[in-house]
Amino acid sequence: MPKLPRDNKRGKSLSGNKRVLHIVKLAVIIFTGLVTVHKYADYWRKTSPYNFSFPRDKITRGRFEAILWSLHLSNPTDEENERKKTTWEYDRLFKFKPLYSELVEACKTHFHPRQNLSIDERMVASKARISMRQYMKDKPTKWGYKLFVLADSSIAYTWNFFVYTGKSVSTTGHGLSYTAVMDLLPFAALGGGYTVYTDNFYTSPALVQDLAKNFIGCCGTIRRNRIGFPKTQVNDLPKKAERGDLRWIRRSNLLFVKWMDTREVTMSSLVHEAFTGQTVRRRVKEAGVWQVKSVPVPDAVVDYNHGMGGVDLSDALIGYYSVSHKTMKWYKTFFYHFVDIAVVKSFLLHKELLKLRNPTQTKPHTQKSFREQLLKEMLVFAEGSAATPLPASTPTTCMPLYYASDDSRIRKHCKWCLNAGIPRVKTSVYCRKCQVPLCLTAKNCFQLWHDNQ
Repeated sequence: MPKLPRDNKRGKSLSGNKRVLHIVKLAVIIFTGLVTVHKYADYWRKTSPYNFSFPRDKITRGRFEAILWSLHLSNPTDEENERKKTTWEYDRLFKFKPLYSELVEACKTHFHPRQNLSIDERMVASKARISMRQYMKDKPTKWGYKLFVLADSSIAYTWNFFVYTGKSVSTTGHGLSYTAVMDLLPFAALGGGYTVYTDNFYTSPALVQDLAKNFIGCCGTIRRNRIGFPKTQVNDLPKKAERGDLRWIRRSNLLFVKWMDTREVTMSSLVHEAFTGQTVRRRVKEAGVWQVKSVPVPDAVVDYNHGMGGVDLSDALIGYYSVSHKTMKWYKTFFYHFVDIAVVKSFLLHKELLKLRNPTQTKPHTQKSFREQLLKEMLVFAEGSAATPLPASTPTTCMPLYYASDDSRIRKHCKWCLNAGIPRVKTSVYCRKCQVPLCLTAKNCFQLWHDNQ
């Protein structure tokens, strides 16, 4: 999980009761991904079917909304960045940059990817009217913020990503598709020996060759109008090609393959042979009758279908229990998405660690049960983090004292009222010997409790 937000503009760490409130707030946000209602206020309603005990028993609606309303992920008045607003040095992501940077670093730190990687775009839905919002007609989410994501193909772990902020001047001499891949691959930290799977937006002969110089292979679909794509028609597919027909050409160590499926598929690969005899089952029309038969398929197509889905699977895992809610502040949309990434990342690490420690005996959590367990443990941690003063030695006499933290008094449910069937009565007074919260008002639960001991 990413670190909790800072307490103030100076970046001081949260303390005492405020830290507990932030943990409870995050627990409520995770709960909203498990139990969905139309408005946040419904979680605090007492009438059926909204009579939830949580979060009503842990935090009031007013306190939660006050924290959420005042949530900032960075210094909201960054004067130095504001002075750069009309220049190329202006940081458009400064509203959430600290959490953004820490989450990316955490993704890289806690898992080293396996051999196959996939790169694709991810859309974070938003209707905000700012220039960073993008439109992608081929994505299920048409409007929103675009993220370029590098994921492990085997478990769909988001290993690296960055937010696209709009057009910028390229320093490499190549377009966005080239620079996006290079920015997602920190060669010094990653090492070599990987195979990166990309779709036709990214794949180009220049990209494949430059990745080879860093000992990283590349395979992906490619557009025929890319610079460097062979223009020869000598070894091309016929106009009326049958399903399973294929042609290939090799230039140095770079392979280009055309294969006929329901339509023509064009691939480029640095790590595959053209054809080794693999087949796939397809419906083919012969003599006017449709039948299923085995047709030849290039190796690059088979491996691409297995390796390219890492980002899509990661998107699906995030979407199942997403905590995203409508918000008037555009940067809070990223906060919700970062919480989703962190929880899914933790869930995938849980499964991988369980495989290493106990591969046969223990069944891992499902994502739903993992989120439920995470919610319980966060609340237990929050209760344990509440500042309860403990005397140096065990007192021998009963005496009322106040719960107090560094910044405010803490209130807990009165034990006598709770036993008498009067719930939700809170007090900041406790008995220093019995360590029991008790009211010290006109009804004097403190006296009633000790008279009946």
